Amino acid sequence: MKPICFAAMLFAALLSQAQTQTATSAGSQAATPSTTVFRTIKATHYRLQGGSTKVDFQGSDLLHASGEARVEGKKTNFEIDAKFQGVEDATKFGLEYLTYVLWAVSPQGRPVNLGELALDKNGSAHVKAFTDLQTFGMIVTAEPYFAVTQPGNMVVMESISDSGAAAENIDAKYELVARGTYSSTNSHIEGAIFGIDRNTPLELFEARNAVRIAHVAEADKYAAAILSKAGQQLMHAEEVYRQKTKKEVVEAAAKEATETAEEARVMAVKQKAEAEAQAAADAREAKARADAEAEAKRRADAEAARQQAEQARAQAEQAQAEAEKAKQEALAAAQEAARQKEEAEKAKAEALAEQQALAAEADKAKAAAAQSESLRQQAEQEKAELRARLLQQLNSILATRDSARGLIANMSDVLFKSGSYELLPGARERLAKVSGIVLAYPSLHLAVEGHTDSIGSDEYNQNLSEQRAEAVRDYFVLQGISANSIEARGLGKTEPIASNDTPEGRQQNRRVELILSGDAIGNAIIDEAQPAQSASAPRP
Repeated sequence: MKPICFAAMLFAALLSQAQTQTATSAGSQAATPSTTVFRTIKATHYRLQGGSTKVDFQGSDLLHASGEARVEGKKTNFEIDAKFQGVEDATKFGLEYLTYVLWAVSPQGRPVNLGELALDKNGSAHVKAFTDLQTFGMIVTAEPYFAVTQPGNMVVMESISDSGAAAENIDAKYELVARGTYSSTNSHIEGAIFGIDRNTPLELFEARNAVRIAHVAEADKYAAAILSKAGQQLMHAEEVYRQKTKKEVVEAAAKEATETAEEARVMAVKQKAEAEAQAAADAREAKARADAEAEAKRRADAEAARQQAEQARAQAEQAQAEAEKAKQEALAAAQEAARQKEEAEKAKAEALAEQQALAAEADKAKAAAAQSESLRQQAEQEKAELRARLLQQLNSILATRDSARGLIANMSDVLFKSGSYELLPGARERLAKVSGIVLAYPSLHLAVEGHTDSIGSDEYNQNLSEQRAEAVRDYFVLQGISANSIEARGLGKTEPIASNDTPEGRQQNRRVELILSGDAIGNAIIDEAQPAQSASAPRP
């Protein structure tokens, strides 16, 4: 029972100190204009199966360190093996910083956490990671724990662009968490993280720091359930450490608490932003109501004054009207005679004009018929040009062919996890590009069809094909394509395009096909026509 009591007491101390930090942080946030900053890095393009590329790192003004990484293109991703020298303890930047993290930054500015640097006593560090990104730059940042989801602005090293890795380098502008987001006073941080035992494993320090930071982010208010779970996991990690359990068990328990605390922090930041936005909206609505009431009163007063003025004006106009009436009656007889004469002349002119108009309408009808035929031919040509342009655009992303059903793009199963319907990052990247093309033509219809090989039962293959098709459809909807313009279905193993007797043939059969159709691209068949076939025979 003694270790359990110690862990509970330590967690209570962490909670009290974190709540104090929350109050301090809340008071200082009003003076902070933004919690993010921006930075630019060169993103380098690497080739899959393109051998190894050596990338150098240079230290920033914060840390005079250096290093190099070997980026090796595999079949579907890249292996990164990075080593660094001259790396000092991260706490030199503030007690809230405990470790270093290597990041890959895409050309769109999306950072990916590649992993925590393993630092030895000689100032050397090492990390090995894998990424699906093909174009990226790399940075190293000092962080409060390994599981952060966005880099902070303590950038200590950056990759130096290697002109031999690609024909062109791209500037990537990415967002950083501003310094101070994770901190409070050093005395509070020291007690919350380090306690009295500085021989505690780094992973446990990071877990304590993560729980502290989640409290500072007001996760106890906006993500209480997740934060409570993180607290229980931290208590468990403290307990197994006190029981002198194996190092790997302590590390695993501490990392689990860290990851849960980061989840709580991210959720709290999101929920707090939404709550503040709602409060601001409510304030604006209340002000709008008050303004509307004041405006309504002003208008009512103005209307009453207007009606009084209108009544006086009406009386004056009535008197004037009676005087004018006599004058108008005298003129009426003369005007009637002139009108009758004018109408007779007008009727004669209208008869002549109608005769001329009929002749002109006949000429217009002939011209309109000729113009309609020209427009029809132009429309057909534009459909054919649009179809060819879409085929070229889709072919740059996925293998695409033109058929009687429409433009068919083929996604192979290597874009899904093996035996799963979960899209790999590479697949999402390609589908994002396809969605960008489809969004430009909202009148088109998109059908998603899943196919499998013949391995496994009919039910298993049918379910897997449906799940993969639905996964692609759901991703397109998330990208902004209307759900009403997309349909998805699974065909299982019923429509192979190659023999299932060889591994190569089965791999071709495991696919998801995207069929783009609609009147906007016409019904012309560019691919060679094929006769109708049964469901079990291969299709072109």
